[in-house]
Parts: sequence; C-alpha cells; structure tokens
Amino acid sequence: MTGPGQYLRQYIEQLRRRAAAIIDPQVSRLRAQLDPYISQARARYQKLEKRERILVQIAAAMFGAFLFYNLMVAPIIDYVDGLDERIVAKERDLAGVQRLVATYAAVKADLVAAQHNTVPGGKDFSLFSVVEASFSKSVGHDKIASITPSADRKLPDGLVQYSVQLKLSDVSLAQVVDALYAVKTLPVPVGIANLRIERRSQNTHSFDVDLTCVALARNA
Repeated sequence: MTGPGQYLRQYIEQLRRRAAAIIDPQVSRLRAQLDPYISQARARYQKLEKRERILVQIAAAMFGAFLFYNLMVAPIIDYVDGLDERIVAKERDLAGVQRLVATYAAVKADLVAAQHNTVPGGKDFSLFSVVEASFSKSVGHDKIASITPSADRKLPDGLVQYSVQLKLSDVSLAQVVDALYAVKTLPVPVGIANLRIERRSQNTHSFDVDLTCVALARNA
C-alpha cells in the first residue's frame, strides 16, 4: 500500500527532474556569462578584511536559506497540505459510500421481509372482498362511506401491490381502534397506509376516516 511518505518522495523526485530539465541549460549559459564577474567577486572577496568576510558569509547563508525555502520547502508544504485535504475528502466520500451500503442493506432486508409476507396471487384472491368483510364486521357496513380498489402496481422482484381506498363516516374512536386491530389480525398480511382521521364538526365524539389498505402478492 502506498502511503503519504511514498507520494512525497515521488513528488520530490518529479520536481527534481523537471527542475533539472529546465534549469540545467539555463545555468550553463548563465555560468558562462557570470564566470568573469565571479572571478572579479572572488578577487574582491580575498581583499576584504576578516570581519567583512564574515558579514558577506552571513548574507550569503541567509540568501541561500531564502532560496532553499522558496524552491524546496514551500512546495513540499503546499503538497502536504493539499494531500491532507484530499485524504479528508476521500474519507468523507468513503463515509458516504458506507451510508449508502447501510441504506441498501436495510432496504434489501425490508424487501426480503415483504417477500415473506405476501398474500396469494392471481384471481383467487380479492383484497377488496377481504377488506370489505373485515370493516363490515368491525364497524358495520353502514359506516363505510366508500370503498374503491386501486389499480394493481407492479414492484421489483416479481411482486404486485394491491390496494383499496376506504372512507369511514361517523365512527367513534373505539370503532377506529377495533377496525385497525381487525385488519392487523387478518389471516392474510394486509397493511394500513395513508391513514387520516378527522373529527366531525357536528359531533366531536365521532370521526371521519380515510385510509388505504395494501397487500403484496407474488406476480403469477
């Protein structure tokens, strides 16, 4: 596995090669032009007093340190800072992928559970009849204001969703609870969706209820 140290060494080597390819020809030409001046500077340096030579050496060392920092150290620091930012970004991406994987696993588990809670498919099963019989027994047929089957909905993995929309009128809270419990305890797995309970203005102890009963079946 390649670590940050390996990346840093590769980056420094690339910098060295690029710098050499660009600078070496220029240095050679510049050296040929500066050789006479360098010779003159050396001659003058030799004529300086000891204290003056020390000052010149200090100035040269400071200038060399300045060049080293700007040409070598600063680019490395910038690269390391950028590398840290990229590592943090990759960690955020990895965390996002892990959350997606967890979400997918949860959805897949729900789908597997749903596949094991299906009603008989085909024409032999009628969610409409099951729901109508259940609510007629729990609240009375006269409380069913309307009952409407919806179009079958095809789902992935060979599943079909049946749904029936109901409106109950002028029912008590106890009747609502009995009706929901009756659906929950049916011998076939039927669920409740889109439940809405609204208090009646004429009688505050009575309610109007809108709900949808749903069931899953395997596509025949």
